[in-house]
Amino acid sequence: MPKSATTLPNPSELTVRLETGAATTALVYPGVRHAAATDAAAATLILGHGAGAGQRSAFMVDFAHALSAQGLDVVTFNFLYTEQGRKIPDRAPALEACYRAVIEVARGTIETAQRALFIGGKSMGGRIATQVAAADPQLPVTGLVLLGYPLHPPGRPTERRDKHLPAIARPMLFVQGTRDAFGTPDELTPILGTLRPAPVVYVVAQGDHSFKLSRKDPAAQAAIYAGVQRAIVEFIRASIP
Repeated sequence: MPKSATTLPNPSELTVRLETGAATTALVYPGVRHAAATDAAAATLILGHGAGAGQRSAFMVDFAHALSAQGLDVVTFNFLYTEQGRKIPDRAPALEACYRAVIEVARGTIETAQRALFIGGKSMGGRIATQVAAADPQLPVTGLVLLGYPLHPPGRPTERRDKHLPAIARPMLFVQGTRDAFGTPDELTPILGTLRPAPVVYVVAQGDHSFKLSRKDPAAQAAIYAGVQRAIVEFIRASIP
């Protein structure tokens, strides 16, 4: 990572109130403004967490810090079931409503989100972001960043979650490991080839659903994560109008 997390500003908390009256917490990691980050600084990226771990998981925190170190304003948040300490994710409408509420708060409080807002997330968080974007063509979202898109449940390749993808009609980055049990790059390729604009696919060789290698090699693993983070920043820079 460009800098250790201890040298970066601590994230600030935002309270996100939902239409139901419940509330969840978002964390804002402010982008570090320096010469190398000027092209990427004018954007906000919202990342939703996966089904089994919240926004304070090591993956989410490390990625948020690393991307903010490269100039992005990064927002993470807990879906309501996680905020309330429940293990089973809510149904899609509740997850989508939570994501939309975070988008609204981010646009109202973060200056760069009003100019260029990207949404996405890890696994389930990314899938819900795609559903939110597909459902509303007028939603002010510049593009999507999908980290391990769950194309299908493990071992059930015919149960695909791709019918809504053509309706998104925005730039998308798919980061996918070649050992991902939820869908490999080869499985995604024929689907993504039909989408417009054409998505960007970043392949993590020998990476699993969280881009982890099968062997224990801390240096190689750090290099994998750094490569993914650079790809995210480059995609956002290229997608800003």
